[in-house]
Amino acid sequence: MSSWWKEAIIKWLLRACASTSILIVALIFLFLLKEAGPFAREPGLGSLLSTRWAPVSPKAPGFGIVPLLTGSLLVTGLATVIAIPFGVIGAVFISEVAGRREREFLKPFIELLASIPSVVLGFFGLVVLAPAVRQAFQLSTGLTALTGALLLALMAIPTIVSISEDAIRSVPASYKEASMALGASRLQTIWRVTVPAALSGIIAAIMLGMGRVVGETMAVLMVTGNSAVVTLDPFRSVRTMTATIAAEMGEVTFHSTHYQSLFWIGIVLLLVTFTFNLIAQRVLARYRNF
Repeated sequence: MSSWWKEAIIKWLLRACASTSILIVALIFLFLLKEAGPFAREPGLGSLLSTRWAPVSPKAPGFGIVPLLTGSLLVTGLATVIAIPFGVIGAVFISEVAGRREREFLKPFIELLASIPSVVLGFFGLVVLAPAVRQAFQLSTGLTALTGALLLALMAIPTIVSISEDAIRSVPASYKEASMALGASRLQTIWRVTVPAALSGIIAAIMLGMGRVVGETMAVLMVTGNSAVVTLDPFRSVRTMTATIAAEMGEVTFHSTHYQSLFWIGIVLLLVTFTFNLIAQRVLARYRNF
């Protein structure tokens, strides 16, 4: 077989694999629309914009996903703000400051933390973190948005550290040597040369960490209190979209209005994730052009 035919077969296989991934995403979206479609006729999509989520109320069911959306955004935003400095600084320390023995100890520990099941971390948050938050801030309950954010930040930090550390270590040594030759200190070289050069990889790590936070289910279900209210107060109980689907899908009546509304939550969650990925691609393309 000639080399031309080999290259053609490899290109066809790669194109088929890429097309398969696109097809799977499209089929998932079509399935969600199929199951959620009847809801658009009765009670109508306008009911999703209300601020009351009470789908099993016998008198006046409410299907508003606004409190679920705000709860998800609040927990995700807080977790991201907490995870970014710890993750980036940790990656800088491991790649640029830590010695060989420190690096050999910290790297497996961080990878082990990333492999802990979310339900185990949820138990940790419920038994240890929630009481600590309640006592520290003198709250009536520790099952709050802040508790969920702290736990999700703990889950996102290993991802940010691992990928950011690889990006920082891939910066050519000539960049650092040139900076040091011009009289910059080691700290100045790290923050003004090395980190900016690895910024695209660091941003990708942050977006992947946010993706882990947005899609997390069990941990937030266990520690956020599951109160479907519209609030931006981190010390109040909230309910996220993922937790709602996990808690209610197993007991809902098949093809009921409640069932269809849960699929609309899934569609909104899919669109939010798609938006995050789109923003990440735009930001990465911008920094790669510098």
